[in-house]
Order: sequence, then structure tokens, then C-alpha cells
Amino acid sequence: MNVAEALRNRQSIRAYLDRPVPRETVQSILDTARWAPSSVNSQPWRVSVLTGKTREELGRRIIAAREAGEEERPDYRYYPEKWEEPYRSRRRACGLALYRAAGVGREDRERQKALWYANYRFFDAPVGLLFWLDRRMPQGAWIDLGIFLQSIMLTAVDAGLGTCPQASLAEFPDIARELLGVSDQYVLACGMALGWPDPHHPLNNYRTEREPVEAFTTWYGE
Repeated sequence: MNVAEALRNRQSIRAYLDRPVPRETVQSILDTARWAPSSVNSQPWRVSVLTGKTREELGRRIIAAREAGEEERPDYRYYPEKWEEPYRSRRRACGLALYRAAGVGREDRERQKALWYANYRFFDAPVGLLFWLDRRMPQGAWIDLGIFLQSIMLTAVDAGLGTCPQASLAEFPDIARELLGVSDQYVLACGMALGWPDPHHPLNNYRTEREPVEAFTTWYGE
């Protein structure tokens, strides 16, 4: 598989087979992704790999916090305070496509909640990844992390695996820090599910639209 094929085949996988991913495979993916570029080779990322009971416990604790009505306390703001166009329409279309694929009605609050809570369980993928950044690093480090995340996702596709990057797992960073013993020096940026995609599950059989090149590109010069 070439890079172009991996880019086109990558999608956010939200249903996984009950099949473990060997530690050596995860190690190999990270070993490839570590060659991603970063400013002055700073390599600002840190990764926590969660499997088994540890992965399950993180999800349980976050869901318990949600059920108790605790407020989110993320290390940074991911979404805008107010959605403006064209982002509002794209967000709405994305959500509707997900609900349609899952067969969840717009008024079915309980099933919507269950679908959302699946985020905190890494969609029951066998491997969960958490990504951290040193608080001392400025905003440029987030660009570096984004390149690193994409490198992981494309390498996973090449290995026949699926992923789903998840901002939701950064909503309660203190829970993850306490469970994993991570210093407050590090900001929890996001999580990622990793596993073998269930090819027959409806959640893996829809695609969101992408804008054509002409919509976001301005050409200058000859």
C-alpha cells in the first residue's frame, strides 16, 4: 500500500473485532511514526499505551464522572465556544451521518448517550493510546503532535489496523493522570483507539464528505 492509498483508506473506526493486537505490532507502529518531523527535532510527544483492565478502568472512571454530573476540565479548549459557518454545518452533517449509521433517532437520548460513552471505552478497541505534550512547549508543538498522530494512523492502515483519534478522552485529564501516574507537567491532548476493524459493522461503513481542492486553495503566480 502506498501513502496515497493509506490516506484515502483511513477512516475513523468505531467498531472493532474482539481480537488482540500484539505488543510487537504496536511497538512497530510507534517505531515508524517516531520519524515524523518536529520543530528542531524536539519530538515533544509522549504516549501512554493502555490495554486490558487499565484501558477498561479509564473508561469506567470517566463514565462515572459523567454520570455524577462532573464538569469537564480539559487542559485546553478543543472546540469553539460558538460554531460558525461553514463549520457548524459540517459538524451537524458529521453527527447526523453517525446517528444514521448507528440507527439512532434524533430524539433517542439514551442511545445517543450510549454511543457517546463508547468514546470513553476506546470503542472497545483492544488498544487505547493517550497523547501528552509538555506544558512548557508552545503552540508549535501541537503541529508536531498532529503530524505524529497522522503518521501513526497511516502506519496502522498499512498494517491492516484501524484507528479513531478522540478528543473526548481529554475531557477529564486528571482522571488519566491519577490512574497512570502521569505528572501534571504534561497536557493530555487526545486519545486514539487502535485495533482490527469490524468490516461488517454499520459504524464502519459510511464516510464523511471532504471539500474539493478548489474550495480551500488559492493559486498565485503563473
